[in-house]
Amino acid sequence: MSEQHFLRKVTNWKTLHFYRKAEALYQLTFAFTQRFLPAYGDRTVDQMVQSARSTTQNIIEGCEDGRTSTETEVKLLGIAKGSLQELLNDYQQYLASRNLTLWDKSHPRYDKMLDYCRTHNDAADFEPYFQSATAEELANIAITLCHYIDRMMDKHIAKVEHTFVEEGGIRERMTAARLGRRKTQNETIEAQAHEIQDLRTTIAQQQATITDQQATIAAQQARIAELEAENAKWRTWWQENKHHFPKAKREQNK
Repeated sequence: MSEQHFLRKVTNWKTLHFYRKAEALYQLTFAFTQRFLPAYGDRTVDQMVQSARSTTQNIIEGCEDGRTSTETEVKLLGIAKGSLQELLNDYQQYLASRNLTLWDKSHPRYDKMLDYCRTHNDAADFEPYFQSATAEELANIAITLCHYIDRMMDKHIAKVEHTFVEEGGIRERMTAARLGRRKTQNETIEAQAHEIQDLRTTIAQQQATITDQQATIAAQQARIAELEAENAKWRTWWQENKHHFPKAKREQNK
């Protein structure tokens, strides 16, 4: 029986699609603010970049801390979602304040943009647009990424919560690990006790066999001694009486 470990396996955040999209969103946001908000160079730029960075950092910290605390993991992922909502609001306000279009299903480029954001995860996939796309295009890409990341994080949090319900927190897992260890030890002790008893039975059987064989050997040795004594007696008689038998008769009897 394998030992049960109480620490959860750390989620490899680098492989999470929503983290990779969040990293791409951070890079996109940095490029966006540098190109289209240079005149602000103040709180708006700092706020958007910080919100994008907070999203990625809290995803990383949440996944790492999830090894020992589901509560902390969910809390940090919740903070990441909050930062993401702030960034989403900044992009929406940017479009609205400049009379730019927020693309919806009726927009001719909406479906293509939606499919691209869904199937691409890394910053390198979006970098070609950082310097060539218009403010409206980049803002709509960023908004779409925000929506995708948010939904994907919701699914991940639900999975984490389900795991917590099924396996419990670290205290429950530590208790389960201790009980599992104790059960393993008890099973080992019981198995060894059975093995010892089996060996004792085998030894007793072998000792009984040896005793029987020793009795047989003793009986055979007694028979040998008896035959040797009888043989010696007849040899002695022959030596004492062979002169009574003619030699010719003795030759004949050979």
